[in-house]
Formats: sequence, structure tokens, C-alpha cells
Amino acid sequence: MQNYFNYFTEIEEHFQHRRGSLLLLSTLDWALIETWREAGIPLEVVLRGIDEAFDKFDARQQKSARRLRQVNGLAWCAQAVMEAAEQQKEAAIGANTEAHREADAGFETRRIADHLQSAAQALETAKIVPEALASLAHRLRVIAESLLSPSSNSPTLNLEDLERELTVLEEKLFANLTTHVPEEILLRFKTEAARDLAAYRSRMGAVQLRQIEQQFVHKRLLEHYQLPRLSLFYMSQA
Repeated sequence: MQNYFNYFTEIEEHFQHRRGSLLLLSTLDWALIETWREAGIPLEVVLRGIDEAFDKFDARQQKSARRLRQVNGLAWCAQAVMEAAEQQKEAAIGANTEAHREADAGFETRRIADHLQSAAQALETAKIVPEALASLAHRLRVIAESLLSPSSNSPTLNLEDLERELTVLEEKLFANLTTHVPEEILLRFKTEAARDLAAYRSRMGAVQLRQIEQQFVHKRLLEHYQLPRLSLFYMSQA
């Protein structure tokens, strides 16, 4: 498991740097970053794609007789990032990769346990499907307690296995939310996603558009019900 603890913030900062001015990322942008992370696209590949997109933009700017409109969304770089990812895959053919990696700095056992306990507490106070979310919260507490148990002390922590289980729990969380959320709220979030994606449909494939819409809706549901992400990538940096 690659330590991309700053995966989101580094992409945001790099995009702002290339754009030349501060621009807070939108819900759509964060959803797009999430699809890149879930697809396993390395951070350096995403940054390379952003650079290539802006290099092409700068080249067109120099040739244009009039000033082009400023880039106002990370989704504008989506195609270049996917092309960079494909190039990276081709370059990696035949290369050997490690099946297991040790926990890196930033993923200490104590911090992970605190993250899981905090997420469990938020789920326990949720105002939607309380029984189902209480069950998820209980599982998070069990995992946290097992991590801190003296009998479980080992030289390495298998972050891949832990993240895989947290992914399954997140999928159950989203399934419960989308099943029980009032229809008008779900429709509102899907409408927002469709509106924000409209300008970028020609630059993305159908699968990517569908993934981003889903991530967008998930993010808005969590915000609406004040619920946390469970993945280790969302641990507090404090």
C-alpha cells in the first residue's frame, strides 16, 4: 500500500500552483481525485498529467491572438491524467512489484485506532438507519481494540488488509445511505452532479463519468448527514 497520506492535498496544491492562483476544489474535483485514488493511479502520475494538461494550455495561450479562459476545474485535466496513467501502465509491463509493504510514517497503530474510534462515534450518533450504522460502528471499535491489544503487537501492520476491510465497510455505509435517504435528497445530489459534469462530458469516458457521479453523490451524502470517511487516507493529520 503506497503511503499517499497527502494524495488529495498535494494534487490540490499542484493544480493551484500550475493555475497560478488560488482556487478551492469543488465537490466534483474531490470526487474525481477519489476515482483516481481508487483506480490506483500513483500521485506522481496524476501530477504529471496535470503538468501535461497545463503545458498544452500554455502552448495554445502563446499561439492564440486572444487570451484563453482560465482553467476553473481539475476535471479539465482528467483526460491528460488518464493518458499519463496509461503510459505508466505500459512502462510498468514486466516489472516486478512488492506484494507487501510495511506501514509508513503517518500510519502508526495508535493514530489508526483513534481514527477508527472517532469514525465509530460519528456513526453511532447518525440520524439515519441507526441500527445498520451502529453495527458498522461496532465493527470499527472491534478493529481498533484489536490493533491496541498487546497480543496483536507485531513488527508490521498489514495496511492493505486493513484498508480492504475498511473499503468493504464503506461500501455497506454507502449502500445503507443510498437505500434509505429520502428520494428528493438523492435526486438533488444527482442533479448537482449532472450539472457540474456537463462541461466535462466530452473530455471523459462513460465509465469515468459514472464513477465521478457516484463519488460526488457519496460525498454529498456524508456531508449532509455529517458522517466520516473510513479509509485511512482520511485520517486527521494532527
